[in-house]
Amino acid sequence: MSDLLSVFEYQFFRNAVVAAILISIYAAMVGTYIVSRKIVFIGGGITHASFGGIGIAYYFGANPFAGAAIFAILTALGIEWIAQKGKVREDSAIAILWSLGMAMGIIFVFMTPGYTPNLMSFLFGSILSVGTTDLYVLAGFGLLVGIIYAIFFRPILYTAFDPEFAQVMGVRVAIFRYMMSVLMAMAIVISIRSIGIILVLSIFTIPQITAMLFTRNFARIIPLAALWGITGSVTGLILSYLLDIPSGASIIFFLTMQLLIIKLIFVIKQKIAAGRN
Repeated sequence: MSDLLSVFEYQFFRNAVVAAILISIYAAMVGTYIVSRKIVFIGGGITHASFGGIGIAYYFGANPFAGAAIFAILTALGIEWIAQKGKVREDSAIAILWSLGMAMGIIFVFMTPGYTPNLMSFLFGSILSVGTTDLYVLAGFGLLVGIIYAIFFRPILYTAFDPEFAQVMGVRVAIFRYMMSVLMAMAIVISIRSIGIILVLSIFTIPQITAMLFTRNFARIIPLAALWGITGSVTGLILSYLLDIPSGASIIFFLTMQLLIIKLIFVIKQKIAAGRN
């Protein structure tokens, strides 16, 4: 136990825990919208397409995260526009831009003169190297997402579950969908710095799916998803320290195991209840 508590003496580990908590909170809000709209792979589409922006930024000597942000926003808006105006299914639009972004990223990284950059940090992140400035950015963005959800909760809810009904109620569905697309893109890019491209897809979907085992109410899913995201990511961080394994992979593993264990408990309870009847 003393070894476990001793790790919290280190500033870098405390920063990592706070980062995991902050990301879990705003990912709960944005991720619940994603899961409710049944566009889970839009997270993967945006994250992998943003790789194109990273490659282009490296080629021109610009900030790679600025390139990722621009590409992510354009990808999110592109997916929404293609789905609405291009008469193409949303999953098809995601697949097209996903593969295009990855291809462009690989091409431009290959074309970059001199030393080829190490892209592992973008894939798996570096949550143990999060600094105080990064925490302020995460907290500020989380506050922004919270304010948007507080002001526009009902339109967001209606557009996620029943856009036709929202249209009848006078909600400008297209505007809110584009707004949420930009919010998703920014949430993903801001998270990439800390947790990487691979973990982003997990933190924006697995806690929400876990929460939906308990309730289907949109408003209740959000705090539950935040809870499971925090417990999964913090426990994953602690296990990565104890077992000396990569933190990103450890968090993904524990988030998944957490979902499977809870699902198994529900199945066992259902079988016991059915046996009594």
